[in-house]
Amino acid sequence: MDELRRKGLAKMNEVYAWEMPNIEGDAYFDLTVDHLFGSIWTRPGLSMRDKRIMTLSVVTALGLQDLSEVQVNAALENGELTEDELKEMAVFLTHYVGFPLGSGLNGVVGRVAAKRKKASGDKKANVNEAVKMHTGKTLDDQ
Repeated sequence: MDELRRKGLAKMNEVYAWEMPNIEGDAYFDLTVDHLFGSIWTRPGLSMRDKRIMTLSVVTALGLQDLSEVQVNAALENGELTEDELKEMAVFLTHYVGFPLGSGLNGVVGRVAAKRKKASGDKKANVNEAVKMHTGKTLDDQ
């Protein structure tokens, strides 16, 4: 594994509080890990919390609740934002993106918080959901 891949995979796992293995031979995975996480998320200048807030704002504005779930779960797992702060983000963003999109984030926060209360801390389940969302396969199908 080259240095960019190692750095990108480490950052991806830090960002999402996952244990994502290296997936060989998938061009989209390569782009995501090497560029997005190896080159962009590792840039200095903004804290992880700042990057999380910006990412959540964008995916909320685009109505991407599946990605909001990934971001909310990671923010809670990494201690970057509390459930109350995430709910407050939903209230704030509603006034810029509209009630349907803002209430979507509010609902996501509630769903993720409820799942986390029931969860056993199985990080592989979170990884499998994300991999399936982007590739249609789970890690077991690889």
